[in-house]
Amino acid sequence: MQSIKCDLLIIGAGSGGLSLAAGASQMGADVVLLEAHKMGGDCLNYGCVPSKALLASGHMAHAQAHGAAFGIADHAPQVDYAAAKGHVQEVIDTIAPVDSQERFEGFGVRVIREQGRFVSPNEVEAGDTRITARRIVVATGSSPFVPPIPGLEDVPYLTNETLWELKERPAHLIVIGGGPIGMEMAQAHRRLGSKVTVLEAQGALGRDDPEAAAFVLERLRGEGIDIREHTAAQAVRQEAGQIVVQTSVGTVSGSHLLVAVGRKPNIDGLNLAAAGVDVTRAGIKVGPDLRSSNSKVYAIGDVAGQGQFTHLAGYHASVIIRSLLFALPAKAKGDHIPRATYTDPEIAQVGLTEAEAREKYEGRLEVARFDYGHNDRAIATRQAQGFIKVMVVRGRPVGATIAGHQAGELIATWSLAIANAMKMSQIAAMVAPYPTIAELNKRVAGAYFSPRLFENSGIKRVVRLVQRWLP
Repeated sequence: MQSIKCDLLIIGAGSGGLSLAAGASQMGADVVLLEAHKMGGDCLNYGCVPSKALLASGHMAHAQAHGAAFGIADHAPQVDYAAAKGHVQEVIDTIAPVDSQERFEGFGVRVIREQGRFVSPNEVEAGDTRITARRIVVATGSSPFVPPIPGLEDVPYLTNETLWELKERPAHLIVIGGGPIGMEMAQAHRRLGSKVTVLEAQGALGRDDPEAAAFVLERLRGEGIDIREHTAAQAVRQEAGQIVVQTSVGTVSGSHLLVAVGRKPNIDGLNLAAAGVDVTRAGIKVGPDLRSSNSKVYAIGDVAGQGQFTHLAGYHASVIIRSLLFALPAKAKGDHIPRATYTDPEIAQVGLTEAEAREKYEGRLEVARFDYGHNDRAIATRQAQGFIKVMVVRGRPVGATIAGHQAGELIATWSLAIANAMKMSQIAAMVAPYPTIAELNKRVAGAYFSPRLFENSGIKRVVRLVQRWLP
C-alpha cells in the first residue's frame, strides 16, 4: 500500500466537493479528491440535470397540445420516450466535461477513483492508497431512501437513480412520494403521455407554503395527474404483470413504480467512528463552521444534514475554503438559501414562509403581495397565474414565496436581499426592463410601500400644501 500526504483530502466529487477542489487547488493547496462512482455526483448524473432535461421534453409535448390560445392549432404530440431519454443523456454528456477527472487533474488535483474509508482521525484508505491529510472534507452527498414497505423488495421499482435507464414509456407510472422529485417526475411523465398516480402519506409539497402548494397542485391535477394525499403505501405486490400498491384507502395498479420519498446521507462505509466523527439520522453532525466532532474533519452538502440542494453544497464549499486555506473564521448561514420545485408552474421559497414568520414575529410581520395577473409579460405569454408574497419585518424581507412562471429565477433576488440585509426600498429602487417577469419583484416591493404613500393622510396634506405654493 502506498502512502501519500496532502493539505486537503475531499471525499466525494459532487457539486460541493468539486467546487472546493477547484478553488483550493488553484489557490495553491495540495488536494486529493476521492470518488468511487461518477464524477459530478447525483446532481449531474441522476438529479438536477436529467430531471430538468426530461421536464423540458415534457414542456415541448405540452406546448404542441396547447397552442390554440396563441393561434396555433393544437396537435397531439408524437412522443418518442427513448429519444427523450436520449436528449437527457446528451445534456448530461454536454455538461460532464466540466466535472471530469481530466479537468480537475488539470487544476493540479490528484483524483483517486476509489471509496474512502477512515482508519484514524486524519487518515483515509482508498484502494491501495493511504492518505494522511491536514484537513478532510466529507462531501459524499445523499442517495434515494427506500422505505421498508412490505413486498417492495420483491417487485421492480425505480428511484431517481435508475429511472434514467428506462427507455420504454410507462403506461401507468405510480409515484410513491409527493415531494419535489415525485411531483417533477409525475408532471414530466404525464406530459409525455403516461398515466400517473401520486401517493403521498402526508400532504403533497408539504414543506412549502400551503397556499403556494395548493395552487401548484391544482394545476397539476388539471393536467390529469391523480394526486392522492394522506394516502400511505402499506404494501406492494406484482400481479398479472402489474405492480399493485396497497394503500390506506384501497389499491392502485400500474405498469411502473417510482419511489421518491426522500433521501439518506451517504455515510455507510466511511468508518466515521475511526475518525471520532459523530453522526445523526440526517448525516454528519456539524457546527456553524461545518466542522464535525473531529476538528480536522468537515462535512458539506447533503451529508452535512442541513439541506439537500446542489447550490447549498456549493455555498458550503465557499464558506469553508476561508478556514481551510487561510485559517480565518467562517460560518454557514441558512436563511438566504433558496429552494425551488421545477414543476409548471414552479414554486420557490427563501427564508421564512408566512406561517413561520407569523409564529416568530407575530404582530411585527407585514406581508406584501403581488399577483402575476398584473404583470404584462405574463399576460402576453398566457402565464398570468400565480403570486409572489414577501414577509417583511421593519422594512426588511425575512422570507419570500413565489408560485408561478420562473419562480426559481425570481427567488434569487430575495436570496440576495436577505443575504445582505437589504431593505424593501432598495428592491423598489431597482429598474427592471419592460415587459419582463422580473418586474414582479419590483412590483411586490412597490405593493409594500403603496399603503404608506397612497393611504397616508399626512402625505396627502403635505402634497396639497406644496401644490398651493408651487408657482
